[in-house]
Amino acid sequence: MARKLRRISKRISDLRIESGFPHLPSMASSEVDQKFLGRLAKAVEPNNALLASMLFKILGLSINVAGQLVKAKKQRRLDTTRMTQSLELYFHIIWLSREGLVMLEQYVLPMVGDYVELKVLAYKLRASFYHIFVLFHNNPPVSPMGIAMASQAAATAPIPETMPLRVDKGKGVDRGEPTFIPHEPSRSSVQPTHPIEQGGPLPPPGFESHAQVQPPAFTPEAAAAFLLPYVDYLPTAHQYFREACALADNLLWGSHSLRLSVKTEYAAFLYDCVHDREGSRKLAKDTIAEVYEASEGMDDDMFNDACELVTVLGKMMKRGLGSGGGSRSGGRPSPSLGTVSQGGESSATVVPPVPPVGMENPI
Repeated sequence: MARKLRRISKRISDLRIESGFPHLPSMASSEVDQKFLGRLAKAVEPNNALLASMLFKILGLSINVAGQLVKAKKQRRLDTTRMTQSLELYFHIIWLSREGLVMLEQYVLPMVGDYVELKVLAYKLRASFYHIFVLFHNNPPVSPMGIAMASQAAATAPIPETMPLRVDKGKGVDRGEPTFIPHEPSRSSVQPTHPIEQGGPLPPPGFESHAQVQPPAFTPEAAAAFLLPYVDYLPTAHQYFREACALADNLLWGSHSLRLSVKTEYAAFLYDCVHDREGSRKLAKDTIAEVYEASEGMDDDMFNDACELVTVLGKMMKRGLGSGGGSRSGGRPSPSLGTVSQGGESSATVVPPVPPVGMENPI
């Protein structure tokens, strides 16, 4: 059991990203949830094999979602114009979250009434899945990580143009002006692009003149509707976070790592989705104060998790406040800016000479 948990912890550590990165659920909080999922699934397995099986499935799904979230962060930062890959990743995140929510609501939540930590964890995971829906699939969008980026990719995708064809199809020799003949692409081993990726199905041959010149744009909202309704999930997610926090406050002590996990993601949700920055900072500050006031004991693993989450909460407590001073960058000052000496006199600005055109140093 200990070896299995260590492997899970190592796998999660490989997928970890910066905890304070906006628009993504905190990976430090996700790591704690996954540790408790594996531990509690093993604990309930002798008495409830079905519940343990579902917890293990949600654990694997959670690790997969964490990897997809990391990939979404990197892909949208690097290239937001590749519609096919962006939408495929977007669909995968929504589908995994939907399946995890279905398993949680149908097989886990009805059977956690007699447990303490598992009940808090189940309520927290429900809020976490809705958190992902709000980030990536909310209508109206509340985060730039969601459908707005995919819509921009769809808007910038090229739309195929239809070539005009001749109306007359007689068998005589055409002695008129040369007409444009559609170029027939050469055969290739590359799989042809599906019509839905080109902006919609094209009209059949011979009916191009009666069809629109530009097919209707392919919108990700309509495409993702078969996975999940494109509605406003923000009120529901906010309500589920309130319920999870209230349950954690009533059943767990102040320094419990699972309770800190609930508060950490709720603070991120308030800042990124509700846009209640002051409320997010206040929640982080109050949670840290509760940790220092708690007198209950804990093992080494829970202590390490609590220290990591307190560090994340400390960053959230100062998030959005700004440095309050000048730039702290350690780079050299720009040569085009003047410097001020200790005596208060401004020194002359040194501007490097500009070489003539064609004499620039390529190195």
